[in-house]
Amino acid sequence: MYKSKTCGELTAQDAGKTVTLAGWVHRRRDHGGLIFIDLRDRFGVTQIVFNPQTAPAAHRVGSDARNEYVLQATGVVAKRPAGQENPALATGEIEVYVTDAQILNAAKAPPFVINKNEDVDDSLRLTYRYLDLRRERMQQNLILRHKVIKFMRDWLDAHGFIEIETPILTKSTPEGARDYLVPSRVHPGEFYALPQSPQQFKQLLMVAGYERYFQIARCMRDEDLRADRQPEFTQLDLEMAFVEQEDVLNLVEALFTDLVHTLAPERTMQTPWPRMTYDQALARYGSDKPDLRFGMELTDVSDLAASSEFAVFKNALRAGGQVKGVRLPGCAEYSRRELDALVDLAKTKAAKGAVTIALKADGVHSSASKHMTPQEQQAYVERLGGQSGDLMIFVADSHAVVAAALGALRKEMGARLKLADPNALALGWVIDFPMFEWNAEEKRWDAAHHPFTSPKPEDMALLDTDPGAVRANSYDMVCNGYELASGSIRIHNRELQAKIFSLLNIDAERQRLRFGHMLEAFEFGAPPHGGMAPGIDRFVAILRNEDNIREVMAFPKNQWAQDLMMHAPSDVDADQLKLLHLEIAPPKP
Repeated sequence: MYKSKTCGELTAQDAGKTVTLAGWVHRRRDHGGLIFIDLRDRFGVTQIVFNPQTAPAAHRVGSDARNEYVLQATGVVAKRPAGQENPALATGEIEVYVTDAQILNAAKAPPFVINKNEDVDDSLRLTYRYLDLRRERMQQNLILRHKVIKFMRDWLDAHGFIEIETPILTKSTPEGARDYLVPSRVHPGEFYALPQSPQQFKQLLMVAGYERYFQIARCMRDEDLRADRQPEFTQLDLEMAFVEQEDVLNLVEALFTDLVHTLAPERTMQTPWPRMTYDQALARYGSDKPDLRFGMELTDVSDLAASSEFAVFKNALRAGGQVKGVRLPGCAEYSRRELDALVDLAKTKAAKGAVTIALKADGVHSSASKHMTPQEQQAYVERLGGQSGDLMIFVADSHAVVAAALGALRKEMGARLKLADPNALALGWVIDFPMFEWNAEEKRWDAAHHPFTSPKPEDMALLDTDPGAVRANSYDMVCNGYELASGSIRIHNRELQAKIFSLLNIDAERQRLRFGHMLEAFEFGAPPHGGMAPGIDRFVAILRNEDNIREVMAFPKNQWAQDLMMHAPSDVDADQLKLLHLEIAPPKP
């Protein structure tokens, strides 16, 4: 062994012991005689001291060492002099007087500072990810990720679950996102797909009788990237047989509540978690993944607008839409430019515009004052609970556009006004989602969740008469404005599954080709079952207050799905393409 102790475990009780440490030079300070080096490994930092009088050969090693050199040092542990302790270090009571040392490997000057948490260009960090991962922030992120996954495994094992791996090379089936395809060498012209999720396999495991399955599952989706999305990600995949929705929600809520109390006891969390329907979430927050750490709820003023002569409001109501508003505390003095920016944000969500009412010290100021009487404006102010200094903003349009526009404004202003407690974890459930979404472009129904989701039993009759009114037996786990998980009670009956496929415009032949294995399995005694798949990357990022899930992944891709360190994706040799029966088509002119 190169070390007898780690750089994070020595205390005053070790004084007088001879130890050997090994790690990286974190900081070096030459005091013109004594040389002090903070030696770092994954477990912590220990100050080691090189004295030219007592250990001249070791001192020469300390003189040559520089930041990020790999160093081994043997010496005697001593208490630091009174008043020179470092309370910021777990080892701050002691230092090690080096008697022997050697440089195990020299290091070039790194392209960015490693011993400080300074801002570094993301491309540079990803290019030298192995150096970025040395930084304390990144190590703490990945250590917490490890603890979260270990807690999940231990907790689920204690609750009767077994971990089963499912294939990475599988069949391409339509599940929402684009598949990553892998060409087959031995079956020319045929392809495997990388799994978007283990959805079908975990259901088949229920048919196989395992009853409680989980997996720390790697999933791949060829999607456009954003802060909470990567082409490959990790989820806690779990499925249970002989359960209803309440069973799944209660178990997952208990798991994550215990996890937070154990691994992040400093975080505040409401228990039991609040629940709301999909319709309630859109009505109150304009989002199906609302940030519940602050209020600023949307307010319906359609009844007031119905008696108004303001054409914008009346036309929206005539078309079957609505008028809603949100109160922005303390924003009455926003400039014209700032108000225009808010209106432009609403327009990015398809709104045609927005109306503002500001309660300033000298009275009410509205962008629609020419079209509203003072009494009308006052009625809107009172409905929203406006107070002096507040700004109110209204959108009139279809229900979907109003929700999207005001939801975006609420999210933006909640962040801008710092309304959310950064220490809070606002976990909650959104239930009763629509079963189908109408695809206007292709004039057909799409599954709002996935095609294996069961309808609510009480809505089953609507499948034949009004599919758009059918609610799914599905549920989402939300936290701080993010969707952390989706799940559902699954279909376990062949006839119902075939009927849902037909509603999704998948004819009998395509059902056989794509999902024949599922339909046949349901004929062999499939139990009622359901589950969900919380995203581990997103959850750890929230626990660490990171805005991007890249910060809790060891080797992520950039926003263009590139690995800058490995230079992937990359060209492959013509011989490899020939072996796979592939040719690269020339780019279109």
